[in-house]
Amino acid sequence: MQRKIPRIVIAATQSGSGKTTIVTGLLAALRAQGMRVQSYKIGPDYIDPGYHELASGRPGHNLDTWLVPSDKLSEIFQRTVQDADIAVIEGVMGLYDGGSGGISSTAAIAKLLNAPVLLVINAKAMGESAAALALGFKNYDPSVRIAGVILNRLGSDSHRDMIVEALDKLAIPVFGAVYRNDKMTMPERHLGLLPVTENEQETAVVAEIGRTIAAQVDLGKIRELAFSAPPLCVQEETERTVQPRVRIAVARDEAFSFYYPESLQVLEAQGAQIIPFSPLRDKELPEADGLILGGGFPEMFARPLYANQSMRASLQRAAAAGMPIYAECGGFMYLMEKMVDFSGEAFPMAGVIPGMVQMNKKLQTVGYVAAEMLQDTVLGKRGTVLHGHEFHFSSECPPEPGREYPRAFTFRRMRKAQSYPAGYAKDNILGSYLHLHFAGCPQAAVHFVAACSQYRHEKEAD
Repeated sequence: MQRKIPRIVIAATQSGSGKTTIVTGLLAALRAQGMRVQSYKIGPDYIDPGYHELASGRPGHNLDTWLVPSDKLSEIFQRTVQDADIAVIEGVMGLYDGGSGGISSTAAIAKLLNAPVLLVINAKAMGESAAALALGFKNYDPSVRIAGVILNRLGSDSHRDMIVEALDKLAIPVFGAVYRNDKMTMPERHLGLLPVTENEQETAVVAEIGRTIAAQVDLGKIRELAFSAPPLCVQEETERTVQPRVRIAVARDEAFSFYYPESLQVLEAQGAQIIPFSPLRDKELPEADGLILGGGFPEMFARPLYANQSMRASLQRAAAAGMPIYAECGGFMYLMEKMVDFSGEAFPMAGVIPGMVQMNKKLQTVGYVAAEMLQDTVLGKRGTVLHGHEFHFSSECPPEPGREYPRAFTFRRMRKAQSYPAGYAKDNILGSYLHLHFAGCPQAAVHFVAACSQYRHEKEAD
């Protein structure tokens, strides 16, 4: 069946153009007009959707065709937008940038969803060249419907008029002209924006951004463009209720916040009840049959994580008892014996995985990877290949020779075609720098829930 889904993609010429600020303000401004706004972020980013949620009042979702196949991605989009009035989709990097072969680029997702695109141009230190830039992006791939531009970081009215006049000659509409404003600055650190969970001023900043965008962007024109998007072919969904059969504890606090909402829902669809807990504040793990430690910023909380000795002891007991434990990036770092922070200070961690992790001043790895399991793990059998991504400043330091350190995966980087052993896997423990989306590897979710169920039965039988 065909369904009308008003939608728009906010793209940019390159990273750092200010599209997250523009999208956050747009979400807040449309919400203030009484619209139910559903946001999306193209690519694997965890942090931007937090600002989206703050502005829109609804959880943001990721759209990434490396992590999740295209057909399933369309299904996620259609399901999560059902009760919204409009969908606002934030792009990643520059419009045509993505993984190897352009996979999961903003352009690719815009074509997949048949959505009109507005191009954000950072006009700082630029005059008529902004028009030439817009024309080049528009002509590069005519199958991408670039409907107009939003000019950002303008210095004056004359600066705006110069660029608008040049764009008028090319018949490229201007949907907004946003001026430089220090009050709209979002705090950043080594992995990008400061997460909403740590930013105490975020509510005031988002409110200021929303007011500014409402005044400097033509919201009516943007709504009209979104409603011009052609109907999408959607499938009727059949509701399915699954009774929880296992409890999975999921670390969620300022140190561990990197989760895709749809990824956790895949676990729930397999019969998992998600039990959030805080490694920073809780004294021990909740009653559970499995444990997931997602990514985040444990390096910024190394001291309080170390100080919570009862939680570290609880983790060690759970690991020794055979509880299935899966850890991604920050969670993997926390499970190791020691963490050395940016200042060089070392802190004992959970001690579930041998070795240590060292923070570095330079980014170590970023990009999509294909991960092949080197042995049977809590996520699947040996030889299983999972799609994921890496993004970290730290590096793992396996223990000295003579101590066992069974590798979990062979990672194959998609851009450089480089392969290397990665992570740690032994019995019920699996940890690595890999970030996964269970909607893209549902069998891994099935396998993990099954491992948790087996652990529960064995525990009850004792």
